[in-house]
Amino acid sequence: MDSPADAPETPQIYLTTPPSFELGRFPDQLARVLDSVEIACVRLELASRDEDTLSRAGDALRAVAHARDVAIVIADHQILAERLGLDGVHLSDAARPVRAARKALGADAIVGSFCAASRHDGLTAAEAGADYVSFGPVGTSGLGDGNQAQKELFEWWSQMIEVPVVAEGGLTPELVRDLTPYTDFFGIGDEIWREEDPLMSLRSLLAAMEG
Repeated sequence: MDSPADAPETPQIYLTTPPSFELGRFPDQLARVLDSVEIACVRLELASRDEDTLSRAGDALRAVAHARDVAIVIADHQILAERLGLDGVHLSDAARPVRAARKALGADAIVGSFCAASRHDGLTAAEAGADYVSFGPVGTSGLGDGNQAQKELFEWWSQMIEVPVVAEGGLTPELVRDLTPYTDFFGIGDEIWREEDPLMSLRSLLAAMEG
């Protein structure tokens, strides 16, 4: 199973779910994308904090992802990650300790950290043993505190740090084209799920990686 810890030279796609979705519809949508495009990892990132809602969604999407040998992590809920048999946890706030998540989930779990546009937070997460660090938003997005992660941050990271980096939030074909040489993964979510045909939208972003 690939994960954001297994970064190749060409960026891979790290898919995030919409903040809410219909359980009777979205797993089929996700399956269609996973069957058509190579995806490294899926992140369940629901706005809901209801344990039953999260558990049912996690069960459904784990079945879809694992049937296709794709890793799946959940945002923040490390207890549910373990209980539902997911592959790890994505810490959406750099203040959440990577070491604690690693200790709870074990050495084989994926532990990633979203660090907004902070080089310092990224280095702290990397030193604590994160499998990947995520910076964003790179474009206009409601993600994080509104500060955009600039191209220079990814350039510096790619030259200085071995821990894989994810670019996410407000991606456009132009941003994908600019960041392709400097990132290991593109975190793509709302950019495609808000469109009528998510797969077609994803393919247009993939095309931008090729120039």
